[in-house]
Amino acid sequence: MERFEDGTLSNEHFHHREHVRAAFLYLTEYPVLEALQAFSRALRKFAEVHGKPQLYHATVTWAYVFLIHERMARAGNKPGWEEFARNNPDLLTWKNGILTRYYRAETLASDLAKTIFVLPDLLT
Repeated sequence: MERFEDGTLSNEHFHHREHVRAAFLYLTEYPVLEALQAFSRALRKFAEVHGKPQLYHATVTWAYVFLIHERMARAGNKPGWEEFARNNPDLLTWKNGILTRYYRAETLASDLAKTIFVLPDLLT
């Protein structure tokens, strides 16, 4: 977490699964809104340090934080990361992942969704 927050973690080793794990770890340390704020700030900084600030996506970040939080609450027993990952493989799939159940592709590709959190626009 320290290397993620200070930007020294290699971008090559920080893919979707690691994003989900980082959000999970923030949610184990902070209430959901504080975790969202801290994780979003660290993720923006990480993207900037690696010269890719345009990759930060507010809607994707917020949606995953809230999905992870809900899944953690449903588990009830405060699972560790390995158990959480094993029980929630749908959260670890990036391409055609869980957000396709909640958002149209055009919505997620929009500048608005990248800049602010946009509510889901698909009913499943």
